[in-house]
Amino acid sequence: MSKLTRTLALACCAAALRAEVHTMSLRQAVERALQQNPEIAMARLDELRAQEAVRVRKDPFTPHVYLGSGLAYTNGFPMSIDGAAPSIVQGRVAESLFNRQQSYAVAQSKEEARGAGIAASAKKDEVAYRTAVLFVDAERAARAGQMARQEVESSQKVLATVENRVQEGRELPLESKRAALSLARARQIADSLDADRDTAETSLAIVLGYGADDRVQPAAEERAIPPLPASEEAAVGSALQSSGELRRLESQIAAKGLEGRAAKAARLPHVDLVAQYGLFATFNHYQDYFLKYQRNNGEIGVSFVLPLLAGTGVRALAAEADAEASKLRIQLANTRNQIIAGTHQGYREVRKAEAQRDVARLDLEVAREQLSVNLALLQEGRIRLSQVEESRIAESGKWIAFYDAQYAVERARWNLARQTGDLLAALQ
Repeated sequence: MSKLTRTLALACCAAALRAEVHTMSLRQAVERALQQNPEIAMARLDELRAQEAVRVRKDPFTPHVYLGSGLAYTNGFPMSIDGAAPSIVQGRVAESLFNRQQSYAVAQSKEEARGAGIAASAKKDEVAYRTAVLFVDAERAARAGQMARQEVESSQKVLATVENRVQEGRELPLESKRAALSLARARQIADSLDADRDTAETSLAIVLGYGADDRVQPAAEERAIPPLPASEEAAVGSALQSSGELRRLESQIAAKGLEGRAAKAARLPHVDLVAQYGLFATFNHYQDYFLKYQRNNGEIGVSFVLPLLAGTGVRALAAEADAEASKLRIQLANTRNQIIAGTHQGYREVRKAEAQRDVARLDLEVAREQLSVNLALLQEGRIRLSQVEESRIAESGKWIAFYDAQYAVERARWNLARQTGDLLAALQ
C-alpha cells in the first residue's frame, strides 16, 4: 500500500469516526431544531439586538454623571479650559427632560423590537415545517427503498428463470433482454431512493444543528397527522389571524410612521437638565482678580433649545418614511392576497392528495390480489414462476406508489397546518 493510499484510508476512517447517526422521532427532531437550528439562533440574536437598541434610544433620558479634573497653571488673568474654570475636581450631570424627537425614536425602537420578536417566532414555524418535510422525505425514501430492494431481488429471480428458459430454447433471447432491462430499472430506482434517503437525512441533520457529516434517521413510530380545519373558509380565517408575516409588516408600518413623526418633531423644543460642580485650587490666583472668591462652586438648571430653522432635511426624512410606509402597505395587501390564495390551494392540495392516496390503495389491493391468484395458479402448475415474480414486482411498485401517496397527504397536511398557524401545536 502506497503512502498516499494509507493517508486517504486514514482520512476516511477519521471522517467515519466523526460522523454520527442519530435516530429520533419527529417530535424529538422538532424539539432539537427549535433549540439548535442556526437560523433560529440568528433570529434570536436579531431580536436581542433590537431590544438593546431600545435601551440605546432611551439613554438620553437617563442621568449622565461625569467626573474629572481641569487642573491647570494660571499666569495672568484666569482663563477657562473648554468653557470651565481650572479646578481640582469637576462634576457634571446631564439628562433630557423633554425631547419629542427622541421619544418617537424610542417608540420606533420598541416597535422594531416587537417586529423582531414576530420574525423570530415565524422562523420557528418555518424551521419546524422544514424539519417535518425532511423527516417525512427521509422516512418515505427508507420505506420505498426497502420495497425497491425486494423488487430487485424478484427481478433477479425473473432474469435467472428467463435465461434458463432461453438456454432450453423455450423463450426467445428478446425475453432475456427484457428481463435484464427490468432488473436494471429496479436497481436504478433502488439506488435513486438510497440517494434520496442520504440527502434527506443529511439535510435533516443540518437543520437540527448537527454537522454535515452526521445523519438523522427517523425512528419507527405511529404518529397522528394534523387534522383538517372545519372548512376551507375556516382555514383561510385562521391563516390570516395567525400569519406572522402580516403582523411583521404591520409592525414595520407602525415603526415607519413613528420614524416620520420623529423627523417632524425635530422642529419642537428640547429641554435638558444640566448641573455642574467645581472645586477650585488656591494657586491659580482667582482670588486676586475677583472681588469674591470661593473654592466650592455649583449650579443646576435647564437648557432650553428652540429650533427656528431646522433645514430641509426634516421634511425630506418625513417624506422618505411616509413613502416607505406606503410601500409596506402595498406589500401588506399583496401578502394578504397571497396568504388567502395559498391557503385555498393548500386545502385543495390536501383533498387532491387524499384522493390520490385512495386510488393508490385500491391499485395496491388489486396488485396484491393478483399476486395471491398467481401464487395459487403456480401451485396448480398453470403458470410459470417468472409470471409470479413479475406479479411480485408489480406489487412492489404499487407499494412504492402507495407510500408516495400516503406521504404526500402528510406533507400536504403539515403545509396546511403551517399556513393556519397550527404547526407547532401539532408537532409538540
